Amino acid sequence: MNIIALRERIRLAEQHETAESTLGAWLQERLPTLHPAIGAVGDNDVEKLMRFVRGYIGQVPDVLEAALAVATKARIGPQLLPVMKVAETFFLQPPDLPSDHSGLLALLDEAYLAHRLLEEVNDRYLSHGGGQLVPLDTTRASLIVHHLLEEPFANELDALVEVTVDGLVPDSVFEGPDFSEYKQRMNVEGRRSLWQEWPCMSEQLGMEIRLRDAS
Repeated sequence: MNIIALRERIRLAEQHETAESTLGAWLQERLPTLHPAIGAVGDNDVEKLMRFVRGYIGQVPDVLEAALAVATKARIGPQLLPVMKVAETFFLQPPDLPSDHSGLLALLDEAYLAHRLLEEVNDRYLSHGGGQLVPLDTTRASLIVHHLLEEPFANELDALVEVTVDGLVPDSVFEGPDFSEYKQRMNVEGRRSLWQEWPCMSEQLGMEIRLRDAS
């Protein structure tokens, strides 16, 4: 994992944002379209939305680095490393994205791909009884980003993730003796203790989904 390269890409995108304010202007346009159920904790303004997006992007190398550390501790590195490498590739060598997306705005697309990839693999491991693989609950944060990116573009990114995961993590992965041995080896409470320190990303970044407020 080239965590240094991931962080350098973010640093350069931050420099671009300082000079061009591409992301800030884009978020200003998106703010009036936010669903009533989505809001910043305290006040729903562009500044807090900007902090949320920056944090969502900035968490990519942190989540990958932490996941690798947990995978090593849990002795499931061989299963998780290929997934993290694809997430890294999405971030460093992304597929074709809208030409007007540059700097941090382009990284938001790429961060969404990386986080959604890990979420999908995490869901498949969970459905086969393997426990959690992702060291942060990114579900609500990714729902907010999906809303920001808007359909059909966000759906196109989701479809790309689905195709990638289908090829990378087929059901046969969960049918062999290695995965069965892993499930038997890992104590459930011990596995939970590896993850309990990791919060929900959207809450950590000052955004929330308030279902009772939705109309």
